[in-house]
Amino acid sequence: MLKKILIGLTLSSLVLLGITVATPLWGVSAQPASQTARSAVATAPTGTLQKMIVENGSVTMDLDLNRLNASTLRRFNDLTTLHFATGANSFFPVLVFNNQLRGPIPGSMALIPQNSVAGIGDAGVNAPSYSLPASLGASLKQLAVEKLPSGQGTDLAVRDSNTGFTFFNIQGHQYDYDPAAQSLAITNGKLVVSKEFAQALGRPSDAGAVVGTISIGAVMQSIEITQVANGEPQSVVMPPMQHALNPATPALVPGPDVIVGDIEDVDQQGNNATQVGLAIGTDSCNNGQEPVDWFALPDTDHPFIPQNLYRMSGGADNNERLEQIGQSWGKHAFLALEDFVCGTCNTSGCETGTHLCPGCSDPYVSGLNGDQDQIGSRAWVNPFTGSFPSTANDHSGHSHDGVSHRILVNMTDLVPAGNPGATYYGEAAYITPHEYAWCQTHPGECNMFNNFSYKKFTVSGGPTNFIFNQAGNTVRMQAAIQAWADTGATVTQVEPDPGNDGIFGRMTVPSEMRDSAAHRGMLTPAY
Repeated sequence: MLKKILIGLTLSSLVLLGITVATPLWGVSAQPASQTARSAVATAPTGTLQKMIVENGSVTMDLDLNRLNASTLRRFNDLTTLHFATGANSFFPVLVFNNQLRGPIPGSMALIPQNSVAGIGDAGVNAPSYSLPASLGASLKQLAVEKLPSGQGTDLAVRDSNTGFTFFNIQGHQYDYDPAAQSLAITNGKLVVSKEFAQALGRPSDAGAVVGTISIGAVMQSIEITQVANGEPQSVVMPPMQHALNPATPALVPGPDVIVGDIEDVDQQGNNATQVGLAIGTDSCNNGQEPVDWFALPDTDHPFIPQNLYRMSGGADNNERLEQIGQSWGKHAFLALEDFVCGTCNTSGCETGTHLCPGCSDPYVSGLNGDQDQIGSRAWVNPFTGSFPSTANDHSGHSHDGVSHRILVNMTDLVPAGNPGATYYGEAAYITPHEYAWCQTHPGECNMFNNFSYKKFTVSGGPTNFIFNQAGNTVRMQAAIQAWADTGATVTQVEPDPGNDGIFGRMTVPSEMRDSAAHRGMLTPAY
């Protein structure tokens, strides 16, 4: 099912504004200003704008390893071919207007090494006759192709998705989009040695040398479709992602049970001089046999969606500490779509739109969850009962900058060079008064303690614009603190006032796991 949103949403205007500035949908007139104004409506576009990402694909690199490993880069020799698959649902977005490619926008596609390649043996393992440079060989299983923001001097780059280290800039490439097949081809790309790779090779003068080619073929899928009339957005639909998840169909539990079925992405949506504003895309699922109330404001019976970001870093294994480095205000849910991300969606006897029906899902992309005019303060929300006033989304009396109300994170907490080996965890929850009310009348069918889910990411880019690369699947119905528990710590749930207040997690870390006494003991975040 498609999600349809009227043009009042700020998201639609922002998307169109961004396209108008970066890749105009209509030409700039050379007429005098008065004539241009009169013809503005006539030249403004009408049609369908699609934002698409990579569903699946393949990437081929032809590298001259002899030349790359030589003491000087003088001439091409035999090429060695490396084959990769793209990560499923890689967030490498492109814009398509009336079936014509308008161009890519910043994002990345993960590269997954495939079968053995000539001269290399098993992917990522150097054979005696051919040897990748040490740094490239070490990063072979975590490479990504990234679309860079404007002003970077190049359009695409091949980077280590964990560290952000750039191996090659891509130049001379061509884009070709086939609307019938919804396929994107990027061909004739030249692999150019980056300055930092040249430094790592010990040959700074080799920066800018061409050492191979790259080609990409990908099947694309729409994640947002905007209908435009005379340059103005009329409506937006957000199709469910194909093959986004591969979970077993859940066995529904008694009562209403809204969970975070998928953490879609972490996306930077603004910044100031020292901080960035992030948002997390979420897919909710009703894991219960009863519909979940989904009445939009000013009604106060709907889920509230807060978001958090954590960083794990330090020590020999980069897991010495887990820190919360950012949190956001929360989205107030307003319309349930009854999609199928989480399994079989049963709308029989269920009032759709104002309820999330049993087994059904509802997407909120990061652009919605980070829409500053559509998110409300946590201060108004009781995190245990889920209650809040009808004015919980009031923004009167203050103005917004690029980070207001979003997940506020210091840039220094994200710069890869300053956080080597760090991993990041995007976490979201759906807090709803319906579940609390149900628990009071049906204590044996209480599902209000499983509202959090999280996903692991790595960060590349910087120092002011960052890309979050998925590094795992969504861990459902668990708070992000569980990621630290997976390193050997023990989490104990404590309920200090059963029935009247929430649960917090007490984490015990064995002292032999930590080099510093300062990191021993327990951590007690509320969730």
